[in-house]
Amino acid sequence: MKKVGVIFGGQSVEHEVSVITGMQVIENIDKSKYEVVPIYINKEGKWLTGPSLGEFKAYKEGNFNDAKQIILSPNRNDYNIYLHPDEVGLFGKKLLDKLDVIFTALHGTYGEDGSIQGLFELMNIPYAGGGVLASSVGMDKILMKDVYRANDIPVVEYTWFYRTDWEDNREKVLADIEAELGYPTFVKPANLGSSIGITKAKDKEGLIEAIEVAVNYDRKIIVEKAVQNPREINCAVMGYDERIITSFCEEPLGWTEILSFEDKYIKSNSKGGKSSGDKKIIPADISDELRVEIEEFAMKSFKVIDGKGTARIDFLLDENNKVYVNEINTLPGSIGFYLWEGKGYPFSKLIDELIEIAFETHKEKNKNMYTYDANLFNRIQYGSKIKK
Repeated sequence: MKKVGVIFGGQSVEHEVSVITGMQVIENIDKSKYEVVPIYINKEGKWLTGPSLGEFKAYKEGNFNDAKQIILSPNRNDYNIYLHPDEVGLFGKKLLDKLDVIFTALHGTYGEDGSIQGLFELMNIPYAGGGVLASSVGMDKILMKDVYRANDIPVVEYTWFYRTDWEDNREKVLADIEAELGYPTFVKPANLGSSIGITKAKDKEGLIEAIEVAVNYDRKIIVEKAVQNPREINCAVMGYDERIITSFCEEPLGWTEILSFEDKYIKSNSKGGKSSGDKKIIPADISDELRVEIEEFAMKSFKVIDGKGTARIDFLLDENNKVYVNEINTLPGSIGFYLWEGKGYPFSKLIDELIEIAFETHKEKNKNMYTYDANLFNRIQYGSKIKK
């Protein structure tokens, strides 16, 4: 039986969302195939594990009495879970458990941006979801749109600046935005999801207020030209390399400009099949021609950033049904299970598929050569003066 470390929480404004995703994965994973080790990263950045951390009531009640602080080593092929020195007595054991694979359920900063994936790469452990490159590019809306534009994937007009630019020369920043984009615009932190810090600006006063909000969440700010009367259509993809499939498309309902944090994670409950619920239609009510176009852009958006596992790509349609890629979520909330159920992937099977992809891509990566004996040490004189 494979031992799966499900990691969730983290130092992110999306901490609670990540906990919910982690609990959903733990609840729905096939217990006949996998033994789950819950790994919770609290808001202070401490890594914890314990039986209670696999139950949602622990987070509602704040009861983590059996939780132990742990460490994962960056040493290659060391998949052990070690107790933190603070947990080990004079004669206590350091080794607590050993993993076979990691399932990441972290959203936002330090979890969805490639940071923690770097640790997994050093460990050389199989892990579900996007790698360092896909995660970091997918998280940074500026780099993402630069890559997409270079690959002929349609995105709305945009410009960007650093927080220091705003602090040092705000009038120039405002003038550049007005000259390049005009109004209305959306102002967003470049590296944040869940609609937090995003504001629509209809005039200069609103633009100033929107920027003042955004700079509290990130040092890089992106400003996008607003699409008038847009429809949002979302589509998930799964796989790696050329082996990619698409989910149903969905259309969130009841929004006019921005889906709020509450809309995304509290009110939106409808699951697969032809359903409107109170907040989304799955499958989306669009023509077959438009659906195919969206699916093709979704697969390309995933492929060009070297995605693996699953991701949800969010699109905007203007009044003429012109398609724009708004963003890619390399770790969608709840793993985007509701988009896959109608395609024959109930939550348990979806998790199983993502773990299998983790093992397959890990095996593929380890076909690479990572060492090369150049015998340089014996061919170079070092420590003595070199004659000219």
